[in-house]
Parts: sequence; structure tokens; C-alpha cells
Amino acid sequence: MTDNKLKLGVMGMSEGNGHPYSWGAIFNGYDEVYMKDCPFPVIPDYLSKQEFPRDTIPNAQVTHIWTQSLNISAQIAKAALIDNIVANPVDMIGEVDAVLLARDDHENHYAMSLPFLEAGIPVYIDKPLAVNVDEAKKILSSEKYEGQVYACSALRYAREFAPNQINIEQLGKVRYVDATIPKNWDKYSVHIIEPVLGLIPDRGRLLSVTNTGKGEVNIVTVRWENNVHAVFKVLGSVFCPFSIRLFGEKESRELVFEDTFYAFKQALIAFVDSVRQKRIIIPRSETLEIIEIIERGFEQQ
Repeated sequence: MTDNKLKLGVMGMSEGNGHPYSWGAIFNGYDEVYMKDCPFPVIPDYLSKQEFPRDTIPNAQVTHIWTQSLNISAQIAKAALIDNIVANPVDMIGEVDAVLLARDDHENHYAMSLPFLEAGIPVYIDKPLAVNVDEAKKILSSEKYEGQVYACSALRYAREFAPNQINIEQLGKVRYVDATIPKNWDKYSVHIIEPVLGLIPDRGRLLSVTNTGKGEVNIVTVRWENNVHAVFKVLGSVFCPFSIRLFGEKESRELVFEDTFYAFKQALIAFVDSVRQKRIIIPRSETLEIIEIIERGFEQQ
């Protein structure tokens, strides 16, 4: 490791979330033998399609790891080439330049990030930052400087959902969006809400959020003041792709997410940039709008 590399600590894991494996590997590279034991087979699968060390992020390295289990930490450390295991997350304070809070159990985000925020250490908080606006504001109010907290869905940076994928001249002004994803509303809706907001920047003020789903199926209709509507479908155990369909005044277009590695890597690069520049990368107003939609979307009719 060279002196100008950022030293990062990673905190994990939460149920169903393998980010310490993948994020660690995106910075450090990985050991193929140990990565085979990753309990999320999709991770070694998409890592194997990259070329390492070429595809790592060169100006930062994950040097420390904490999880709730020393055995889990040791396995991830071997797989993702992490040198130091700590028994308590606060042991990373003074040892790292920034922290990756790679857990999506949003109910623990405030308590787990607070010691680092109070120490002035920048933190990447995994999606969603929170599922209600008050909790999000409480976390953000703990910043020692603007931009200390970075939080997003990595699908914000998906190549398939990038605004340049749309030919606005052909599509025309977007009036309606239909977006679909499996699993649960609280943790996964952000993956379609966030990229959709990036695709309709002229939507205007949020007017209404209505959930007409039932049980594990959430069908949430959102309306903005500039005559723009979106339906976010989070379908529980139903199999479906991560997809966004845009309906413009002239044509429609379907975008389907496929490249997980690219999205994660770009989100992590943006975090490193935010740390080095000490600035807000994602407008806070947008982050809070996303969380407001999530919060209001819990109320099924």
C-alpha cells in the first residue's frame, strides 16, 4: 500500500447482505480459494468476470474489518485480502481514513455510525440511509462537516440506468415510469426509486405517495407536480428483473439492470472522491425525497 492510498475500514454483516466481501474485493482484489466460501455465490461469480488487479480502485484500500463474529471477519479478511481484524468497531478510529458501513439494517445505522461521525471520520452508509425522514435528519445532523455522510443505492450509478442511456429527442418528455424489483419495500425499494429520480430531474415537487399493494407485494404510485407519475413495484418473493420502463411523449424505453460490479465500483469511487474533496456528492434534498417516498410507501391502502 502506498502512502497516498486512503485506508478504509469495513463494518458488516447484516442478514442477506454480502457487501463486505464484494466491496473489500473491489478495493483490494481477492483470493479465489477463500472467496469460494462466500455464502453469496453471485459475488464470486461476478468477481470472476473481472480482471484483477486491473479492476480494483487504485487510490484506496480496505485495511480493517469488523463484523459481529470474529470467525466471519476472519473469513472475509482472507477472501478480500484485509490485513486487520478488530474486535470492536471503534478500534478502527485513529487507524482508518474513512469507514464503509456495509450493512443494510437501517435501524442500526445511527448507533453504528455515530462514534465515527463524532470522531470526524467520513462514513459510507449502505442503502437505505433510513426509512423515515426524521431518522435520516438525525444521522445527517451528526456530521462534523457537510458531506461526511455518503449514502445511496449503488444502482444510482448503474450503467444501464444512466441518463445517457435515454435519447430524449426520441423518447420525448417522460410522463410515466414503471419500475420493478423483487424482495421487500424497506430495503429494496431504494434500488429503483433512486435511479428513477435521476432519470426524471424535472419532475417538480413531490405531491403524493399511495401504496395499493397487499402483504409482501407493494405497488406504490408517486405523483409530482410537473405531471409526472411513477409506479414502484416491489414484489417480494416474485421473480423479476430490476427494471425501469420510461414512457415519454414520443416513445417508451425499458432499462434492465445487469452489471452489479460496475454499479458497486462507481458508487465506491464516488465515495472516495467525496472523502478526498470533503463535499456532498449527492444533493441532500434528493436523499431526503427518496426516504420520504420510502416512508410514505409503507402505508398500504
